Amino acid sequence: MINTIKILGCVLLLGYLSACGSENTTTSNSGSAPLPASQVPSPQQSNTGIKSSESSTQVNNKPVNKLQQAPPTQGSAISERENREEYHNIPENQFQVVSANPRSTFAIDVDTASYSNIRRFINEGQLPPTNAVRLEEMINYFKYDYPQPTDNKPFAVTTEVTQTPWNPQHRLVQVGLHSQNTSIENLPANNLVFLIDVSGSMSDANKLPLLKNALRLMVNQLRPNDKVAIAVYAGQAGLVLPPTPGSQKQTIIDALEKLDAGGSTAGGEGIELAYKVARDNFIKSGNNRVILATDGDFNVGASTDEELVKLIEKQRQSGVFLSVLGLGTGNIQDGKMEQLANKGNGNYAYIDSLLEAKKVLVKEIGATLVTVAKDVKIQVEFNPKKVQAYRLIGYENRLLQTQDFNDDKKDAGELGAGHAVTALYEVIPVGVKSDVSLGKIDPLKYQNQTIGNNAVNTDEIMQVNLRYKQPQGENSQLISYTVIDKGIKLENASNNLRFASAIAMFGMVLRDSQYKGSANFDSTLQLARQSVGTDLDGYRAEFIRLVEKSKSLKVVSKS
Repeated sequence: MINTIKILGCVLLLGYLSACGSENTTTSNSGSAPLPASQVPSPQQSNTGIKSSESSTQVNNKPVNKLQQAPPTQGSAISERENREEYHNIPENQFQVVSANPRSTFAIDVDTASYSNIRRFINEGQLPPTNAVRLEEMINYFKYDYPQPTDNKPFAVTTEVTQTPWNPQHRLVQVGLHSQNTSIENLPANNLVFLIDVSGSMSDANKLPLLKNALRLMVNQLRPNDKVAIAVYAGQAGLVLPPTPGSQKQTIIDALEKLDAGGSTAGGEGIELAYKVARDNFIKSGNNRVILATDGDFNVGASTDEELVKLIEKQRQSGVFLSVLGLGTGNIQDGKMEQLANKGNGNYAYIDSLLEAKKVLVKEIGATLVTVAKDVKIQVEFNPKKVQAYRLIGYENRLLQTQDFNDDKKDAGELGAGHAVTALYEVIPVGVKSDVSLGKIDPLKYQNQTIGNNAVNTDEIMQVNLRYKQPQGENSQLISYTVIDKGIKLENASNNLRFASAIAMFGMVLRDSQYKGSANFDSTLQLARQSVGTDLDGYRAEFIRLVEKSKSLKVVSKS
């Protein structure tokens, strides 16, 4: 009898412990476990991706990026799904010897996602993984006081040369592009399709709920001649809102409010549906664009990078461009989203807060939505009598072959209305004995490396050539500018160049670049504070705070 009571007691105890363990598992993954595809409405159902209640779940645990290899905080439960951030490898640009490689060719890049993603890491108390740091996107996050075009060209070009802050023996060249600022009233009519990921991974508060608030801001900027449709994808894709005039703002907002997350991610199918809706409602001479909002987690259908890129490349031929908004933490497929935006003739932004949403979708709506020049390429030729070596800072995944510059079939970067684009070159002048190792290149056997009179009898250090097409054009136009080094010292350089240099220093320190020279957090802060200039929106002041916080994080990591 006593033995029977003991056995029953053990059974009851095991049952209680099993129930507790099940309950704990559900809580730690609340709102994040994908629903079976059978529970996701089909495309034929009018309630595809629509929620039945107003409740939403917020995950309180802060996931730790696995690429950082930082241990989870004590007591946290980081699931494998929450720990899947991926960044493409970025091998740093090396110095090139002018005698062997006199030309540098690349496509412009107006993406800004890297900077806001880095900010997210730092604000959460971590330094970002190396491959999350793309210097050109950090630099191009900020506005610069470049002159706007005064002729019929879509952009103006500015150049400046000064000392390199982290290696004063070297010179730093800035090439700046600025397109015409255009008020929203003067922008062409918009044909927009919001393609929204409503899969289970989008349920966190900093994903779909944040996105809905962000898109509400954008909807309030729409005009009566604009059209908006909403497509969603989870287990399957569906059209939630047919093309609706911008005057019916409440109808659009109501459709957004009904969205809820659940299911796996059929991203390829959703992209095809969104492009079809955009093509069917194409506005000639208008802005026809799909805006993809996702954490980048495509796991059903065409989901490999190669398959999705081919799909986007095919669709862009229709004149419909693609912009990508990345959201969330712990599951960001950053490289994939950047690649899709690049191949879709669009841009990639990361939305880490409602303030960032306002910047991208309200204050800079023209730059985000309206393309004024496409396939913009830059090719720089260096004068071997003035420059012995050079290095392009950033743009590693935008490099082109020399022959690509004149190939109008080669895809390049797009420039939006009011966009500013900056490229920096670090150059080693002829005669300077640099501490940078350039290696040794043997002379050619079958060619004579002679320097022409054009190089000798000039003060030019380089020529900047640019090619671009009209938004719906197929033939590129060429413009050229020469650059002369007037020997300007760093303290006399413009705030534009000095602040861009401070951002480059910060990026190189975060990446622990082999070329960072004397750059550190302290020198970055000093230069940034000296060159803040006009900062109406406070973005530059925020940059300084991020550098200060990064410095404290670095100190903590060493202790």
